[in-house]
Amino acid sequence: MSSLQQLETVILLLMAVLALTTIARKLVIPYPILLVIGGLALGFIPGLPTIHLEPDLVFLVFLPPILWAAAYFTSWRDFRANLRPITLHAVGLVLVTTAAVAVVAHAALPGLGWAGAIALGAIVSPPDAVSATAIGKQLHLPHRVLTILEGESLVNDATALVLYRAAIAAAVSGAFVLSDTLLAFVLAGAVGIAIGLTVSFVSRWILVLVKDSFSEIAITLLAPYIAWVLAEQAHGSAVLACVAGGFYLRRHLSTAVAPSTRIQARAVWEFLVFVLNGVIFILIGLQLGALRDAVPSGELNVLILVGALVSVTAIVVRLVWVPAAAWVPRLVSPRLRAHDPIPPWSNLFIIGWAGMRGIVSLASAMALPLTTAAGTPFPFRAEIILIAFMVIFVTLVLQGLSLPLLIRALKVREDRGHTDEERQAREQAASAALARLDDIASENWPVPEQIERMRDHYRSRLRRSALSQTVDPEWTPEAAEAFRRLRHETLTAERLTAIRFRNEGVISDEVLHRLEHELDVEALRAGVGELRVSSENRTRKNH
Repeated sequence: MSSLQQLETVILLLMAVLALTTIARKLVIPYPILLVIGGLALGFIPGLPTIHLEPDLVFLVFLPPILWAAAYFTSWRDFRANLRPITLHAVGLVLVTTAAVAVVAHAALPGLGWAGAIALGAIVSPPDAVSATAIGKQLHLPHRVLTILEGESLVNDATALVLYRAAIAAAVSGAFVLSDTLLAFVLAGAVGIAIGLTVSFVSRWILVLVKDSFSEIAITLLAPYIAWVLAEQAHGSAVLACVAGGFYLRRHLSTAVAPSTRIQARAVWEFLVFVLNGVIFILIGLQLGALRDAVPSGELNVLILVGALVSVTAIVVRLVWVPAAAWVPRLVSPRLRAHDPIPPWSNLFIIGWAGMRGIVSLASAMALPLTTAAGTPFPFRAEIILIAFMVIFVTLVLQGLSLPLLIRALKVREDRGHTDEERQAREQAASAALARLDDIASENWPVPEQIERMRDHYRSRLRRSALSQTVDPEWTPEAAEAFRRLRHETLTAERLTAIRFRNEGVISDEVLHRLEHELDVEALRAGVGELRVSSENRTRKNH
């Protein structure tokens, strides 16, 4: 495929991603699911060029920013508070799933050695950070459920990749040493975390020195790739390097850069992660279609059955492990039972069911070597890849599509703990601002009238916060929605007037851009940043 054809293919993929994402939102379906189905359908279109994925390219291009962003937007406090279940799932569940899948695959595929079976188990054992974040947030899961899912998916890749590499080494060389694997796991994790923290620390130091928003955003984009490459070169865990780096930088970015940089960087990062997520999920579907030619037609039906059996094994092991991991520690520790009672069974079931596989399983399957050390073909390579892709497809589509139905049926609702925390933080921030005004009021530079206006502003914030804690007839949810609509209407009137002045030549486009920026920031602050100018307002403007 020529460079021009590759560029045309990328453009077509992006067009497909945008179209399928729009349809998914109209149908209220998590977009990763429809992208996988759409990619599978595209793979059957005659004449469409086959896309061959380079595993190293998948790891390097897609994983670093996705893992970094997932860690950046995960609360370190909540991650640390849920470290026990996260560790039990990210390490214990991966080990148990790998073992169970290996036993089933070894029995179901005559001739498949234990090394190949363990490699398959390691490939399909870790639920994916991309899938958990993209689907979980869209379904508004309870905060602790989402924290456990995201935290698990951030760490479990490191466990699975160590097992995967050990199994591949055993299959290629014919030797397997358990102690070496355990030592490699510990060393890889320590080296990866150290490199991630170092890269993030240096990035933070550079961000403090640089005063240009575009350069600062570029630094945040380069940091995950630098951490990944350095960790790979040092034989550390590149996954944990990106996770540790994302956690660290988030703790310090608030004071390292200016507000304008943070607003711009968030938009850039959200766009980048959206594009990467969209492309990788549609590529998963395309690879499923391409694999049908890699396996002899007589074996395809057998492999589909084995793939279904492996998928069921992975799902059942997770459904059993999750409640056991919640129940056993509390059975052993009365202190834990008193301090942290067992979560509702509905939440445990959702955690157990939300085990979608994705990008790491995709890249690991495609990265299987072609030959062994003896020069012979890697045993059962095509079969392992097809079974792994079936597990990805089944877990994403079956579990992903059924999750919304199960959440509604089990009445699992998003908690309001963060709402209370946000209210408390707003109150304390407003009180701190008032105290600061008192401190600087005696200085000679502030204008007294401005001091009083600022005091009125922050006192009004405190009054609104106090009213939100009580049932006030003037601040009901309906009244709050009416106020948002009122603010949207007034901002729209300002916006349309500025546009009319530009159209009539009263002001230049440069002035309009400045005014629009101010109005956009105010709309975000008022909570109406996602609302557009209605057709009714546009009609009124034209008249």
